[in-house]
Amino acid sequence: MATRYTIGSGLVISALALTLIALLIPVDSFGSRASAAATGTAAADDDGGGTVSTAFGPLTAADRDFIRKVRLAGLWELPAGRQAQQRGSRPAIKTAGQHLIDGHTELDRQVIQVGQALGVDLPNQPTAQQQDWLGQMNRARGEEYERLFVQLLRKAHGKVFSLLAGIRAQTKNSMVRALATSANNTVLDHITVLEDTGLVDFDALSDNVQPTK
Repeated sequence: MATRYTIGSGLVISALALTLIALLIPVDSFGSRASAAATGTAAADDDGGGTVSTAFGPLTAADRDFIRKVRLAGLWELPAGRQAQQRGSRPAIKTAGQHLIDGHTELDRQVIQVGQALGVDLPNQPTAQQQDWLGQMNRARGEEYERLFVQLLRKAHGKVFSLLAGIRAQTKNSMVRALATSANNTVLDHITVLEDTGLVDFDALSDNVQPTK
């Protein structure tokens, strides 16, 4: 009888333990999904580091993703700006190229400082998509080059607005907030000079291509 009682008790305890685990796992998973939805961060952008405390406020996965995207922007837009300075025939193209150089040189300086201060690892080369855009511009000639330069850069800057607005509104980290403010001012300036070229095809800006800034 004692053996049967012991076995029965063990089965009951095991069943209770399994039930508890089954209850906890969905709750934890839902909490993670809810947190990602609240910050507007896709799972692919989550580096798995969670939220960490810093001297400048909490640093979330969305904050780190934003910092890395600012760095990525400079890695392809700086070369694009230098190319426009060399290959552009219109003064407005050369002006846009110089604004890209000036804006992203300063942003790159800031983002490196932010990355070092917050312990965020930064990329050192453009994404495959950004490299493809640079390749397209390398192969284009004459007016085709100028139109492609303007369209690719204008589209990329337009897409970044939602990211900037979300980070600026939600981040609790003062360094990230300052970087978002600087990036927003730079994006507005670049959009203005690109549109001043008169080559932006506004109808083509609403397609499904998603540039990464």
